[in-house]
Amino acid sequence: MTGDTCETDLAENPDETPSVSVGGLMVHEPLPQDPAETPQDKLIRRLNVMLEDYLDPAQVEDVMRAYRQAERAHEGQYRVSGEPYICHPISVSMILAGMRMDAKGIMAGLLHDVIEDTDITREQLAREFGEEVAQLVDGVSKLTQLDSKSRAEAQAQNVRKMVMAMVKDLRVIMVKLADRLHNMRTLGVMASQRRRRIAKETLDIYAPIANRLGMNELRMELEDLGFAAYHPLRYRVLKREVKKVCGNRKEIITNIENSINARLGDCGLTDFNVAGREKHLFSLYEKMRTKHISFAEVLDVYAFRIVTNSVDDCYRILGMAHNLYKPVPNRFKDYIAVPKANGYQSLHTALVGPYGQPLELQIRTSAMHHMAECGIAAHWLYKSENEQVSISSKSRAHEWLRDLLEIQKHAGDSLEFLDNLKVDLFQHEVYILTPKGKIIKLPQGATIVDFAYAVHTDVGNACVSARVDRVLSPLHTQLVNGQTVEVITAPWARPNPLWLNFVVTAKARSAIRGYLRNFKKQEAINLGRKLLEKELGARGMRLEDISDARFSELLKIMELPSLEALQEDIGLGNRLPFLVVRLLMQEEIDPQVPRTDGSDKAPRIPLTIKGTEGMVVCLAKCCRPIPGDAIVGFFNPGKGIVVHLSDCKNIIDLRKKQFTGIDVEWDRLVNGDFSVDIRLELLNKLGTLAKVAAAISKMNANIENVQITNQDSELSTDVITLAVKDRAHLANVMRELRKLSVVLKISRIKSETKPKKL
Repeated sequence: MTGDTCETDLAENPDETPSVSVGGLMVHEPLPQDPAETPQDKLIRRLNVMLEDYLDPAQVEDVMRAYRQAERAHEGQYRVSGEPYICHPISVSMILAGMRMDAKGIMAGLLHDVIEDTDITREQLAREFGEEVAQLVDGVSKLTQLDSKSRAEAQAQNVRKMVMAMVKDLRVIMVKLADRLHNMRTLGVMASQRRRRIAKETLDIYAPIANRLGMNELRMELEDLGFAAYHPLRYRVLKREVKKVCGNRKEIITNIENSINARLGDCGLTDFNVAGREKHLFSLYEKMRTKHISFAEVLDVYAFRIVTNSVDDCYRILGMAHNLYKPVPNRFKDYIAVPKANGYQSLHTALVGPYGQPLELQIRTSAMHHMAECGIAAHWLYKSENEQVSISSKSRAHEWLRDLLEIQKHAGDSLEFLDNLKVDLFQHEVYILTPKGKIIKLPQGATIVDFAYAVHTDVGNACVSARVDRVLSPLHTQLVNGQTVEVITAPWARPNPLWLNFVVTAKARSAIRGYLRNFKKQEAINLGRKLLEKELGARGMRLEDISDARFSELLKIMELPSLEALQEDIGLGNRLPFLVVRLLMQEEIDPQVPRTDGSDKAPRIPLTIKGTEGMVVCLAKCCRPIPGDAIVGFFNPGKGIVVHLSDCKNIIDLRKKQFTGIDVEWDRLVNGDFSVDIRLELLNKLGTLAKVAAAISKMNANIENVQITNQDSELSTDVITLAVKDRAHLANVMRELRKLSVVLKISRIKSETKPKKL
């Protein structure tokens, strides 16, 4: 069930009105009690009162109609606590009503489990309540009958489905967050292991999503509830310590509030509100954990917030506060001028208060305060009071969702998408400028490549270098606040797999993986076509000679959608080209008997390679073949062709394992640099390596790596990896090295160590 609601319980006291603090709307007034009322009757009466406060009577009636449908659908279903299951969707709807969600959203809250847990279908909901409600409920519902290899994959698929539904309608995530919040409030009856799993999922996914949407109050409650369930002992200890210090610090907090009030009043300000705020437990715990500090060392246990009416007053109050208490250097942050990605705006400063006690101060307008507490929920809660808050929160949410769509587009599977989503959610921001002065927000530790992809995916794909504050810098350079970055692109450039080692943003990571995945696919298709043409050519035929009808028949037999899919399978080594050709020619074959060299009656035509085909043709690292060498290829299923020297020592093992070989030869027009290993026995004298390097450079070769394998006072055995053009180029380099008096012996290394993989 959604959010594991089937095993959760209601609040300890069902007669008590649930605390509905999201969006600032609280229900405190007790309602008249009827001893004959059921728990669901009591809850629906409270929901009805909340809805009548802001919805039209006709809309309230629509909601009640949805309630009656949900009640019928869930009849006979109970929670672990013994309460009727319908109490859960009513409680979820009360949380949504606290946000002043519209009628359709409330109806979706009441019906959010019916598709998943009852016989009602999406089509029935659409007929009875409209397509809009059906779409919301479907977006919140988990995927059923998942063909998943693990629980992690099932979770990833569900999150992916929910996020994609959220892109279409933000109310999907509002319903899901309300559902998760009520589940977390009633998590106590769960078994310990299951409780910890749900708590971790909440801390990893749902609380960060609430934070990304700017819903601070909901995020804090999810974090504290998740903390209490995941680390119950740590939670109790920290809660006890906070309770101890709060009693001792009340007087200090009161004195500080009075001092700030007096100073602002003396300066002529009248419309403001000063309030001490309590830092929530999970935030304290995270600060202690990440900074490796004790509870006594946490600086901002004393925290104050000043809410005023105008931006001008915010900056005036900042100056007055700095005049009242000494500011702590490097602790001021202006999120008004440069808001956070979720729309949060405020001035943050740290001060040295009375008795030398550090304190944190936040200064913001009332509109900013609404945005900070409610985030996207402000779109519904305050849209009639402050349209600017509504527009700002919604536009920033949609900006984030656009990025999620791009991440989804490049993600290979649901687990990769979830991994990228987590990367996107957990980030501390830095602000980088483009040459035209536009501000780009990036997570801490972001590099030039991350910046390039943040500007545009095409810029990231084509970047080759960049100027950081007008200085040329490598792509792996980590950026810091305030730098100006100009990306340099080239039309021939393409993403490098090595970038994945240092990029930190989900957008960059998913775009690079997506490009490389598609690039490998295209390479595999091209190689598969060449292999197919080679086999047909051995029989005196061309690919064009095969009729479309015959290809269609073959694809049907192989259960493949297209000729490109067949060529890709061949290129990746999943299907052997000679078997495909035999099927095309309608020859009788035994698929259990692999072809060995010489067993096929057709003349053998080698496949020509350039060594630069990319990911689907790779040169074995055990023997490092170069142009001019006699070579042989082996199919490696899923990866393509691996090329070895024909006298490589590992070939015997590969044949024993029945890897299928293929005749290959170097293309006559090979162009490029190829790695090769040589072993040198040298006199261990001062300047020996310098002489060797000079000789190699003289022959227009490049040193890629040097490894000293053995050394004593007189001799040194070194392995040098060179980049050469071909076999002749290597011979010239070795001939030049033999002329040196410090070189005693030189040889090329051929498959000295057995490779772990093909």
